[in-house]
Amino acid sequence: MADPTLANWRRVDDYLAATLLDDDPALTAARRDSLAAGLPAIEVTPLAGRLLELLARMTGARRVLEIGTLGGYSTIHLARGIRPDGLVVTLELEQRHADVARANLDRADVAGRVEIIVGRAADTLPHLAERLAERGRAELGRADDAADPFDLVFIDADKESNALYLDWAIRLGRPGTVIVVDNIGRAGEVADPGNVDPMVVGTRRGLELLGSDPRVDATALQTVGAKGWDGFAIGLVR
Repeated sequence: MADPTLANWRRVDDYLAATLLDDDPALTAARRDSLAAGLPAIEVTPLAGRLLELLARMTGARRVLEIGTLGGYSTIHLARGIRPDGLVVTLELEQRHADVARANLDRADVAGRVEIIVGRAADTLPHLAERLAERGRAELGRADDAADPFDLVFIDADKESNALYLDWAIRLGRPGTVIVVDNIGRAGEVADPGNVDPMVVGTRRGLELLGSDPRVDATALQTVGAKGWDGFAIGLVR
């Protein structure tokens, strides 16, 4: 048996990616240009990106919410997975990150299916809720396609705010909405109640909400791979 080391986890990730994924110049360029622009190299792995794309396809998602755009790598995957008439709304704090993401989305030919909203998600999420409320008040027809409930939500932003983002994800969804939360393993520290790192505490609070909120059913998986010891949670709005 191979030793459980980061090098071996990366080796297996490389093997799986080479076996299951096609070479994709747009995604390769997105990672390259994001790094060249000084963005942190914390985007999802190619295998995780494909998982997001497949989840969008499997759920028949028309409307997707992403919290945390970065350079748009995961956004490209989500935009490729939605229905032809679909839309990905992605929230990004930093204007510089959003500018890089727009260029990457243009090159991948999915920019027309993505709306980037720049600002603190804690501030922009209530505006999305207002869109939804206005849509509900419309007496006839569809007031705004961008105001329908979300079918899939991907949360990959500041971990300190995970519980806040999860609450909004549930409120902006519908029965059957799938919610994916990235980076919940925290190198095993999530299980240590004595760890007071804000990212660990925020991750635990998010998981506790998923486990106790009657509006959602959930599970989680810890993973190993190119990004080390990590994991993700999946919730289903009741």
